[in-house]
Amino acid sequence: MTHSPPPAPRPASVDVVLPCLDEAAALPWVLARIPAGWRAIVVDNGSTDGSAEIARGLGATVVHEPRRGFGAACHAGLLAADADIVCFCDCDASLDPALLAPFVRAVHDGDSDLVLGRRRPQGRGAWPPHARLGNLALARMLRRRTGLRLHDLGPLRAARRTALLGLGLTDRRSGYPLQMVVRAADAGWRVEEREVPYRPRTGRSKVTGTWRGTWHAVRDMRDVLNQPPQASRTEETAR
Repeated sequence: MTHSPPPAPRPASVDVVLPCLDEAAALPWVLARIPAGWRAIVVDNGSTDGSAEIARGLGATVVHEPRRGFGAACHAGLLAADADIVCFCDCDASLDPALLAPFVRAVHDGDSDLVLGRRRPQGRGAWPPHARLGNLALARMLRRRTGLRLHDLGPLRAARRTALLGLGLTDRRSGYPLQMVVRAADAGWRVEEREVPYRPRTGRSKVTGTWRGTWHAVRDMRDVLNQPPQASRTEETAR
């Protein structure tokens, strides 16, 4: 008797959160790179260049977050998501959201709880020296704080929605991405990073494009590292 193979698991439902502040020029390229069947959630953080209208016209779900701040936009997108797996990606065309496919596969298959993109600059101006140095310093502080041997705290990432909500993230500024990693480490998550190409962004950066912006980001993240560890969570909660 011939037995048919078991059916392949259904692909995980995925939402991609895209924090957005005046990214009209980048949006068409970014949204065209969202994998088929995934939902793009563009969180407009006070754009004045018609970004929200462009995103909506290209089929994205648009969420408005009036509080300025990278963390505020990211968390508004997380709260608006309803998929099993949620990804985050910058909306400035520096990162290709299509690269999230293996991240999602690792989370869906149970190989990792949080997958981060380790940025590899492609071309002049992709990653200014001051921003790279600030990121390196934070990665070293993160290692001392958590033991995680990460090299980057980049914005390209994937994890399960319910687990992310369970972290109780409170930062609404530049410290949000780091707080996510710190609390994931405190909860015993399996965190990994994968190399991804990092292109020169479209338009001017609101954070790492200037020394001042980089300093504010480093200050926010340093405050996160100084927070006491959260109460431990079981591995099952993290998944």
